[in-house]
Amino acid sequence: MTTAVPWTPALPADWRDFLALTKPRVMTLVVFTALCGMLAAPVSIHPVIGFTAILCIAVGAGASGALNMWYEADLDVHMKRTRGRPLPAGRMERQSALHFGVALGVGAVLVMGLAVNLLAAAILAGSILFYVLIYTVWLKRRTPQNIVIGGAAGAFPPLIGWAAATGQVGLLPVLLFALIFLWTPPHFWALSLFVRTDYAAAGVPMLPVVAGTQATRRQVLLYTFPMVAAAVAPWPLGLAGALYGITATLLSGWFLLLAVRIARSGETDPQLMRPERALFRFSILYLFVLFGALVVDRMIAA
Repeated sequence: MTTAVPWTPALPADWRDFLALTKPRVMTLVVFTALCGMLAAPVSIHPVIGFTAILCIAVGAGASGALNMWYEADLDVHMKRTRGRPLPAGRMERQSALHFGVALGVGAVLVMGLAVNLLAAAILAGSILFYVLIYTVWLKRRTPQNIVIGGAAGAFPPLIGWAAATGQVGLLPVLLFALIFLWTPPHFWALSLFVRTDYAAAGVPMLPVVAGTQATRRQVLLYTFPMVAAAVAPWPLGLAGALYGITATLLSGWFLLLAVRIARSGETDPQLMRPERALFRFSILYLFVLFGALVVDRMIAA
C-alpha cells in the first residue's frame, strides 16, 4: 500500500507543466504511427482534414497522459523517474490536471467527429477511455498483466489514422494494431526489469516485482515471436512490398536476437542489465523505422 501524498503546490504551474502532463515523448510515437496509418491508406486525404485528424490524435494522446498523471500522482511520487512530474513535484493542483485532461479529450473527440468522420472519432474516444479507465484505473494496480491488456490503448493510432482517411477499417491497420499490441509487453517489461525497484516502491504489481526477473525474461521472448509474425505478415499477405518486408524481417530478427539475450541473462543488478536497456532503446527505433518503411513502400507502389 502506498501512502497518500498531500498536493500543496510550492510554485504556480506554467505552460511547461501543462505540456509535461501530455507526455510529449509518448505522444511523438502515437502521432507518428497514426500518421503512417493515414499515409498507408489506399486513398488520399485533404491536407487540412489530415492535419486536423493528426492534431486531434495528438491532443487525445495528451488527454490520456494528463488523466493518467492525475490518477497516478500518488504512485509517481515514489518513483525516481516520475517524481519530478508536475503533480508529485508540487507544481500543480490535481484538479487542474483533471480539468485539463478532460477538456483535451472532449475537445479532440468532438473536433474529430465534426471535421473528419465519426468512425475515427469513436476509435479515438475508445482509445482514451481504454487507457484511462481500463489500464490506468482498473489494471495497473491490480495485475501484472496490466501491460498486456493495457497495450491495446497504444495500438489504436494506426487504426485512427486509417479510419480518418478511409472512413473504415481494413486488414492492414488491424495488423498494425496487433503489431503494437504485441510489441508493448516486451518493450515495457524490458524497462521494468531495470527499474523494478521503482515499481516495487510504488506498490505497482509489474511482472518483475510479482513473478521475478527470470519469468519476465521468458515472457519478453515469448511475446516477441507473435510480434515478429505480425510485423512480417503484411508482406506475404500482399499488403506491403519487398522494401517493407525486408526491413521488417531484418529489424524483427535483431529484436528477436536481443530478446534471446535477455532470456539467457541471469543478471540481477539493474545497473548491469545491458541487454534489457538495449532492447528497450531499440524497440522504440524499431517501430519508427518499421512504420516509416511501410509508408515509403506504399508510396513506391502507388
